[in-house]
Amino acid sequence: MAMKAVIAIGGNALVEPGGSGDIQEQFTRSRIVARPLADLVEQGWQVTVTHGNGPQVGSIMMRMEISSKQVYPIDLGLAVANTQAGMGYMIAQTWRNELRHRGSDRYCVAIVTTVRVDRNDPAFDNPTKPIGPFLDEATARRHEAEDGWDIIEDAGRGYRRVVPSPKPVRIAQISTIRKLVDMGELVIAGGGGGIPVIKNEDGDLEGIEAVIDKDFTSAIIAAEVEADALVLVTGVECVFINFGKPNQEALRDVKLRRIEELIAEGQFAAGSMLPKVESAVQFLKTRNDPDARVIITELDHVPAALEGRTGTTITL
Repeated sequence: MAMKAVIAIGGNALVEPGGSGDIQEQFTRSRIVARPLADLVEQGWQVTVTHGNGPQVGSIMMRMEISSKQVYPIDLGLAVANTQAGMGYMIAQTWRNELRHRGSDRYCVAIVTTVRVDRNDPAFDNPTKPIGPFLDEATARRHEAEDGWDIIEDAGRGYRRVVPSPKPVRIAQISTIRKLVDMGELVIAGGGGGIPVIKNEDGDLEGIEAVIDKDFTSAIIAAEVEADALVLVTGVECVFINFGKPNQEALRDVKLRRIEELIAEGQFAAGSMLPKVESAVQFLKTRNDPDARVIITELDHVPAALEGRTGTTITL
């Protein structure tokens, strides 16, 4: 049976640094992303992909702001759904094409994924996740008054909307994802952390304005499909402690207990590496398999990292 890997890539992976971020550019970047994914398939891995969507949702929110007098708005859940479908289409197409060029006839399937959150999650009392474009104060205050937005002033660059970022509880489509993985299909799921939903008083699911961190959702998916490896793609080759200081140190092979100690010491920044190492802890504890591992590295290094030649590897 093939070894299973869940690969979590960021939304920035489909955007050229300093580029326009338009669809042509995202397709170009998707073709680059498809290469290491195809490498893994050739090496015999059963691959499931999750992805971020920060820049893409930001573009949708900006288009909504510009066109607010001409067309109806959409809520944040629909914005996440739109990016899941659009980015899933791009990744699936370019991944399939890359495999075809290598002589494989395998297809890839993208699943629009909803994710349960707890309506009592403390994150709802403290919205912190910026979304959408920078706004002038007058526009921001209008949205605050008319639409109930939570607004912050962002480092002198303007005003932005912030929304809660609750922890994911359950993947609504997990049984379907698990069946597809067990059948050997190449799956893309959990885009943008999933569309956040709560269960209302009648037991029905309904959307809620929030953003879920995709690494935590990836950890749940990886545990549910019994992945042998969860790969959290980031912008550096490995995890460092004392990052940016003279005594900076790379972490290569590290045990779960040590990672928990470093988290407690405050070694990892809340907006960058902390969600990844916390997701690593969550996956390993839930999976509870001494052979399971988490890899944290850059996209191009993923195949080599799974062979133990680079990146950071975390195990029980």
